[in-house]
Amino acid sequence: MPLIKVCAVSKAYKSGGNKVEALKNVDLEIKEGEFLALMGPSGSGKSTLLSILGGLNPPTSGKLLIDDIDVYALKPERLADFRHEYVGFVFQQYQLIPYLTALENVMLPLAITSRSGKKQREMAQSVLAKVGLGAKSSRLPNQLSGGEQNRVAIARAIVNRPPIIFADEPTGSLDTKTAQDLLALLQTLNRDGLTIIMVTHNQENLEWVTRAVYIRDGVLDLRPQEF
Repeated sequence: MPLIKVCAVSKAYKSGGNKVEALKNVDLEIKEGEFLALMGPSGSGKSTLLSILGGLNPPTSGKLLIDDIDVYALKPERLADFRHEYVGFVFQQYQLIPYLTALENVMLPLAITSRSGKKQREMAQSVLAKVGLGAKSSRLPNQLSGGEQNRVAIARAIVNRPPIIFADEPTGSLDTKTAQDLLALLQTLNRDGLTIIMVTHNQENLEWVTRAVYIRDGVLDLRPQEF
């Protein structure tokens, strides 16, 4: 059984008086332990699909099953619990709180848990060490490089130990060397057992993943394409 199963998912938006179909009858299965690249040009629907996979954006039609759970059939409060338990997000712009230290940013997903403050700090410090920032836990985001901020974002995504990580263009604003280091970190996390789905438009990133799927005009296409 796949960990993630997308069944005939479509997504449409209203733009003025027009209907825009962002996704069209998408079917996709993702196995536990995959490092999947979701590729496509700008406006292809890949970020829309990622947001649906992450439980953030209900489809117009179709179904999303994660661990055999019908995600969008859940009540809102249970959906929030589901996201907290199952998924972590890494965004292109990091979305770190500027007035919180790296450690405090990583602790944020733990705030709604019953763990003690001491345990939360220990868990956050541990994952910062895992991403190579154990010595910089007291620094604010503006005291860190772009690559270091991205590592803080990854630490925040994994601190609650979810089985799935969604990354939206995580290397988009990084130089080549920093991007390679970040992808190596994601690959290590994948080999440790995390399932990772990464949106990217960069063909060079494919050397790090276990599989790639392509999307154009809201339709999945498994054939190799140049973007």
